[in-house]
Amino acid sequence: MSVQAGDAHARTEVLESEEATLEPNEYRFINRWRLPGRLEDVAEVIGDPDDYGRWWPCAWLEYKGIKRGDADGVGGEFSYKVKGWMPYSLNLRFTVVDVRRPHGFTVAATGDLVGQGTWTLAQDGDRVDLRYEWRVRAEQPLIRRLSRLLKPLFRSNHFWVMRNGARSLQLELARRKATTPEELARIPAPPGPTFPQNLTRRFRGG
Repeated sequence: MSVQAGDAHARTEVLESEEATLEPNEYRFINRWRLPGRLEDVAEVIGDPDDYGRWWPCAWLEYKGIKRGDADGVGGEFSYKVKGWMPYSLNLRFTVVDVRRPHGFTVAATGDLVGQGTWTLAQDGDRVDLRYEWRVRAEQPLIRRLSRLLKPLFRSNHFWVMRNGARSLQLELARRKATTPEELARIPAPPGPTFPQNLTRRFRGG
């Protein structure tokens, strides 16, 4: 599947796929983004998951740092509450198990989903290719029980997160390149979370 996310100045290609031969509560997604930029700039953003909640706010809601890693970040632990377009959230704890700066890193996930996520980055001319592989098993009771019936919805939930992530990354790179307050002001805010967190932010004035 291929979709386009971007504006008149730059376009980000998003490719999505899912492995079909899995147990009902197992998921393996591969997402590919291709966007204008320098590998080092993209790696600086993607390689700092502590900051995801700021520039990718539709999905990464509540962050807690747990343990610092070594000089490369290996062994670092953190948790997030995450969500997509569906009105539920998941509590996940991540441990950084491998860092290949600036070419990506791998985290192990526990909590409502158990498995592994890997970012792989490469420069290709004036664009950066990003590949994210997310292979997990649903342990959250409701998702585990309903996966056989509602797996297409859970799949679309993940792909919604990743499409908005591609757009949010593009906007964050543009913000970092802005050289004047006027240029910065023209860059729109990233997509925000859906119900019910959007109501909470509205009432708080966020």
